[in-house]
Amino acid sequence: MTRHALLVAALLVAAASLAAPPHPSLPSATVPNGLGVNIHFTDPRPGEMEMLAASGVRWVRMDFTWSATERQRGQYDFSAYDRLLAALEAHQLHALLILDYGNELYEPAGAVATEEGRAAFAKWAAAAATRFQGRGVLWEIWNEPNIPNFWKPQPDVDKYTALALATSRAIRDAAPGEAIIGPATSGVDLKFLEGCFRAGLLDYWDAVSVHPYRQTPPETALADYDNLRRLITQYAPEDKHIPILSGEWGYSSGWENFDDARQGRLLPRQWLVNFSAGIPLSIWYDWHDDGPDPHEPEHHFGTVAHEYREGQSPVYEPKPAYLAAKTLTATLGGFQFEKRLPLENADDFALVFRRGEEVRFAVWTASAEPHEVAVPTGEGRFTAIRHTGMQARSIIPAQGGHVQLTIRDAPVYLVPIPADAAD
Repeated sequence: MTRHALLVAALLVAAASLAAPPHPSLPSATVPNGLGVNIHFTDPRPGEMEMLAASGVRWVRMDFTWSATERQRGQYDFSAYDRLLAALEAHQLHALLILDYGNELYEPAGAVATEEGRAAFAKWAAAAATRFQGRGVLWEIWNEPNIPNFWKPQPDVDKYTALALATSRAIRDAAPGEAIIGPATSGVDLKFLEGCFRAGLLDYWDAVSVHPYRQTPPETALADYDNLRRLITQYAPEDKHIPILSGEWGYSSGWENFDDARQGRLLPRQWLVNFSAGIPLSIWYDWHDDGPDPHEPEHHFGTVAHEYREGQSPVYEPKPAYLAAKTLTATLGGFQFEKRLPLENADDFALVFRRGEEVRFAVWTASAEPHEVAVPTGEGRFTAIRHTGMQARSIIPAQGGHVQLTIRDAPVYLVPIPADAAD
């Protein structure tokens, strides 16, 4: 990003902060309140929730499937989600639940395209929101409706917005205090998003969710966020602050030229980039690998391996991504992003996090080659912690208010050493 682009982005974030505060169910800016993972279960295995929570994340995203909870017309069975929310709340975890997919009781599965189907979906969604109201759930309307995988046979923004409007109105009437988000687009699909905004969905939505997948570096999402923020500003009701959520985004260690180590370097960069862009919620896809096939990229988005190790501790083998999540949440826990420090190279990142008078730094480069930088930390001595938790150097003294540091494509955290601490 150019310095001009950085200034424009900062002004957009500052302008948003002057509007009405966001919905109280959305997380605060304090680390790790807005970090989470996607899951695919309602009943965790023994030890699973403990390991997930130990990573430091505070959210899970999970399908709330229409066809599984309304098997007879007008009769709803939400008992699986009673169990899931109880398991989450026992570990101080919050839920983003996706109201999704069709129901053959009303029309062929894969989309909701008829008036009868829309009315039934909206009624079901309102019943779900009423059942779980007051528990801080984020209710997301559908998953990736802009691609044929999830809206069959072809995406149709008009049919999606008709469904989303009917559902949003029904939830507002039945459970007015609940948070509604959408549309969970695959990528930052500005054309589809503008269709949603033009239809009036920002009157109802408390946040806009997108899935900024890419095989390029996470820093490239900053320009997408800026473009989306401008679009939201254009269509949002006056004085309503509508944040952007990174509702699903990960890197598969099974992609070509990727592996577990590279994935582990990208997870903290993704979350740190989102902090710098004012994104209050970042959901990493996925909690654990979905399968063992080394040639299937869809099996390798997880922070932990696929095999469940019954009776062992931990119950899944941690991948570097899990260690990176745990290190970030532990090192920056209780801190808030304050600013990005200007460095000579636009590909170099030095972020400042603050908790009262305490500051900590996250430093890395999006460039392929390691190189030395002078980070303007102020005076003092610092410990450098690698992204997976290893201590890189025990003591680094600042010289002339700067720390000389060789940076790589994984974050290093600089933690000040108290002035009265022994060497």
